[in-house]
Amino acid sequence: MKMLFLHKLLLSEFLFAMVLLGQTAHATQSEESSAEMTITMPWVNINTADAPTLAIALDGVGESRAEDIVAYREQHGEFKSIEALAEVRGIGPATVERNRDRIRIAEE
Repeated sequence: MKMLFLHKLLLSEFLFAMVLLGQTAHATQSEESSAEMTITMPWVNINTADAPTLAIALDGVGESRAEDIVAYREQHGEFKSIEALAEVRGIGPATVERNRDRIRIAEE
């Protein structure tokens, strides 16, 4: 429960920072005319990000797959290359390529 609160707090702080930096979230209209929020991040460090952050930052990666990334990292250590992300169950080369520009393995 406490961890969920921290994740929500961090997400709200992130969104506030993104608005301040001019990186606003954009809404897309669905067929039913309801707005769906899509959040894009400029990049994410796959060696330090938690599962909720990975799920937000990476296209085609949901919460479950993001948890698999974190579990893989905890079991095998830090990713040495961006391509190594494809070793995670359910993450293929196409997902890595689609996200290549937003994936980091070191602090920049």
